[in-house]
Amino acid sequence: MEDVTKYPSPREGIGVGAQYIDLYRQARDLICQHSADVMNAVRDRAFEQFKSKGFPTRKEERYKYTNVQELFAPDYGLNLNRFQIPVNPYDAFKCDVPNLSTSLYFVVNDGFYEDALPKASLPEGVIVGSLSKNAHLIGDYYNRLAANDDAVSSLNTMLAQDGLLVYVPRGVKVEKTIQVINILKAPYRLSRGGETAPGEVSPTGADSEGWGGKKASPTGGGLEGAFMVNRRVLIVAEEGSEAKLLFCDHAADDKAFLTTQVTEVFAMPGATVNLYCLEETHAKNVRVSNVYVEQQANSHVTHNVITLHNGTTRNRLDLHFRGEGAECWLGGCVIADKQQHVDNNTLVVHHVPHCTSHELYKYVLDNDATGAFAGRVLVEHGAQLTASEMRNQNLCASREARMYTQPMLEIYADDVKCSHGSTVGQLNDAALFYMRQRGITEREARLLLQQAFVTEVIDNIALEPLRDRLRYLVDKRFRGELSKCEGCKLCR
Repeated sequence: MEDVTKYPSPREGIGVGAQYIDLYRQARDLICQHSADVMNAVRDRAFEQFKSKGFPTRKEERYKYTNVQELFAPDYGLNLNRFQIPVNPYDAFKCDVPNLSTSLYFVVNDGFYEDALPKASLPEGVIVGSLSKNAHLIGDYYNRLAANDDAVSSLNTMLAQDGLLVYVPRGVKVEKTIQVINILKAPYRLSRGGETAPGEVSPTGADSEGWGGKKASPTGGGLEGAFMVNRRVLIVAEEGSEAKLLFCDHAADDKAFLTTQVTEVFAMPGATVNLYCLEETHAKNVRVSNVYVEQQANSHVTHNVITLHNGTTRNRLDLHFRGEGAECWLGGCVIADKQQHVDNNTLVVHHVPHCTSHELYKYVLDNDATGAFAGRVLVEHGAQLTASEMRNQNLCASREARMYTQPMLEIYADDVKCSHGSTVGQLNDAALFYMRQRGITEREARLLLQQAFVTEVIDNIALEPLRDRLRYLVDKRFRGELSKCEGCKLCR
């Protein structure tokens, strides 16, 4: 039986954060009981930070395009007792990218799935596994980068009980791509309609009476069976190591999910980390992801996030150069329609000289979709010979689609080469006319132009089989097809 905790409704006049404050006060011992000491050690401090500030409003610069309070207002359930959710992803999920040899792992909600592991072994010393079961390795890294002033990160630190660790020792080069499938799966009784069951914990102390909820969902769906997941990811690449990682987000149930995810990436001197993230969920899904990256001297980091299917997505990326000669490539591709909302917010800080950053984010928005991009590059005093390029290009395929863009440069050094720019436009009428004159239908011409627009982001992906697969998925996405992978029973 799954033990699922239900939030009380926010108290009038106190704000959305009150329900989470009440939850932590009443369920703290339960949360800590099913987690590791190293995660529990920072939990109370995160609670105090969250309690002092609460959720940000749209008056705050980094949250001006997404109403975070609205996203967290509904009643969500949590599996605080860590009961196992019955799913065998290795039997149900056959979604690895064709021709891409990967070491395939699964995270079900926030827990590393270890009942069955890939047959192919990783190089000696490389660890892909549960945070709590590798607690001896994470003490020097866990929660060191996550921003203390960010309410979502504080909330995640308060409530997260486990997560994923990827550790690559010094000088080790992992040839195979490490592929991690994040599966959102509601407890059985929630997926069956929300019946209550004995043993359900309620922070209010009252008996629960189902999962219907009276508040409207921010994604437009009902709240029956709504479920919250707080996932943690820690990636440590020691000196001179190399790793390629592919994270894929999927939802196994047609329920309202809220996921908070905090990812911390440490790239030590001379290390190379290529991190690709692909989101294919559904319209009821809310994803709030914060990624924090620290690069040491001569390290190389690639972070590419592709949003193909979602409800509401808010991605934050903070990257800090701490050693000279480091380089990063940051990319994003968003395809959104209907009522979907995607907000990417980036901060790149050049603390030291001789570092290079590249950013390219492209959006294609249709119907009533909303997109937002805010990118800031900060070049601090003394960070001479910095090279930075930021581009955000956006295509609105309908009159109703809305795009908000805000690229920013803040420079306190005089010997730098920095540029930034953004564009928002519609399909080129002359190009459409030219293609129609040659027998191409208007619909097909529009599809071809949209595909060509996002090709630049996909071409920057180093893994050729992944590039080919993404071109296929993007084509299917633009054609309005679900683009589910062959053999995937979870997505049916």
